[in-house]
Amino acid sequence: MLSRCDLIKGAAVALLTLSTQGAWAQETKMNLFKIVTIKDEIIIGLSPDELQALGGDASAVAHALAQKGDLTVWQYNVHRGQNGEMQQAPTAKIGLLANASLRVEPYTTPYQIMPHP
Repeated sequence: MLSRCDLIKGAAVALLTLSTQGAWAQETKMNLFKIVTIKDEIIIGLSPDELQALGGDASAVAHALAQKGDLTVWQYNVHRGQNGEMQQAPTAKIGLLANASLRVEPYTTPYQIMPHP
């Protein structure tokens, strides 16, 4: 027979598992990348469809930028959401120009990632 303590522990584990899966599901809707140049770094977000159209990964994003010369993307920054929690959210639609010193790398965040419009 399960004790009250065991039931509480089990419920806590189930709740943690469900909340982690929910956050992970939200994060998989947007793909974040850090764009690094000599002068600065910015975070951009691409939807799964946008990323697939470019080729599917950070290397493909860099290649598409080099090949096309420019890309229009959403810049992401950390903000407080309506509920007060920190979240990674789109702030501006920007144009990226190809640059010889450019590096594109996947970016992870502990915050909830909001989709762009």
